[in-house]
Amino acid sequence: MSWMLLRDLLSGANKYSTGIGHIWLAIVFIFRLLVYIVAAEHVWKDEQKEFECNIRQPGCENVCFDYFFPISQVRLWSLQLIMVSTPSLLVVLHVAYREGREKRHRKKLYVSPRTIDGGLWYTYLISLIVKTGFEIGFLVLFYKLYDGFSVPYLMKCDLKPCPNTVDCFISKPTEKTIFTFFLVITSCLCIVLNFTELSLLVLRCFIKCYVQKHSKIQVLSV
Repeated sequence: MSWMLLRDLLSGANKYSTGIGHIWLAIVFIFRLLVYIVAAEHVWKDEQKEFECNIRQPGCENVCFDYFFPISQVRLWSLQLIMVSTPSLLVVLHVAYREGREKRHRKKLYVSPRTIDGGLWYTYLISLIVKTGFEIGFLVLFYKLYDGFSVPYLMKCDLKPCPNTVDCFISKPTEKTIFTFFLVITSCLCIVLNFTELSLLVLRCFIKCYVQKHSKIQVLSV
């Protein structure tokens, strides 16, 4: 899979982000996307071939692997990266809509098409909520599917067509565990940044509304 499209999307959305949004983008691009491309894909390469059970019963290894790993861990991480990045496209499309509207009317309709106010404020807020929801959802899904974030070196399997309980071994469990915890930590950091940015946007909105309301009251009293 080519990740250049995702990189271009994130770079485009970065133009319309707040300061915290720039930090979020740096973490996603450097600590998640690059780590995934450079290292994680190679660590999980040919994981089914490297999954071994101490029996040569035909089909036993395949059944056990499918039971323990219903979805490839590395593919789940890649899907998470895509899903948490695409909500930023909403902001890009909204800004493009504003710019197109100004061109059609041939006059300035906004202070700046890229200023986060009005409808764009709601779009930005929705994108943050969706991103945070995807982050939390994928972490819970990963934890439930694999019974935690640690990768064990040994698994017991008694599924048919295995004639009895067999020992199955996963390749590079320590290395996979380290990468998994690294990706989990960066994902949690992104969640914290999203919550912080969401709180700041709402707080600024309340302060702005309060100041405008207070100014109107002062004008009326005069």
